[in-house]
Amino acid sequence: MVRRVGAAVAALLLASLAGCGTESSAGGGQSGAPLGDGPSSSKVDVATDEMVAAKKASKVEACEPGAASDGGLPSIVLPCLGGGEPADLASFEGPMVINLFQGFCAPCKEEMPALQSFYETYGDEVPVIGIDVMDTVPGVALEEAISRGVTFPMYADPGGELQGGPLTARAVPATYVLSSSGEVELLQMGGMTSATQVKELVEKKLGITL
Repeated sequence: MVRRVGAAVAALLLASLAGCGTESSAGGGQSGAPLGDGPSSSKVDVATDEMVAAKKASKVEACEPGAASDGGLPSIVLPCLGGGEPADLASFEGPMVINLFQGFCAPCKEEMPALQSFYETYGDEVPVIGIDVMDTVPGVALEEAISRGVTFPMYADPGGELQGGPLTARAVPATYVLSSSGEVELLQMGGMTSATQVKELVEKKLGITL
């Protein structure tokens, strides 16, 4: 109950923030698009028959929970976008890249190829997951991701369960990194255009060499 109330309050705050412009990106690039009003509840179907069929016909990978009991992320179980096994975020271990997006977000769509290219090259060392946040039309989000060649696993948070925590979305796209020690930091608020840029930002934030 407390979590649901918190999510509703966060949604109202986001609505007001959206009218104040975007936040500065962590890496000095373009700022993300303001996040619009999210749904008032989590009762949004993120795995309709059409979505399940589209995902099955694509190369999007299956959602798989991690092996950790507390990897640093909050213990929130998110459904898999387009159907599949849900996952408790706390089960994921770093290093990891986490991209928050929406279907009708133009900067999100522009950024997807860069994240996918990074995933194809460095995904074995630093996995990538996507989370469609506070979106009433998750089918559009899945369709846009598939059309841009995204294959990394994607989850959904239609009810804003993440709001108020370390993966709060103040604007989209917002990309976070989870370190091997369980720390969460904002990587970039939009504007990533190449795998090289993503790599450099990840290396700088996590203090690693890829």
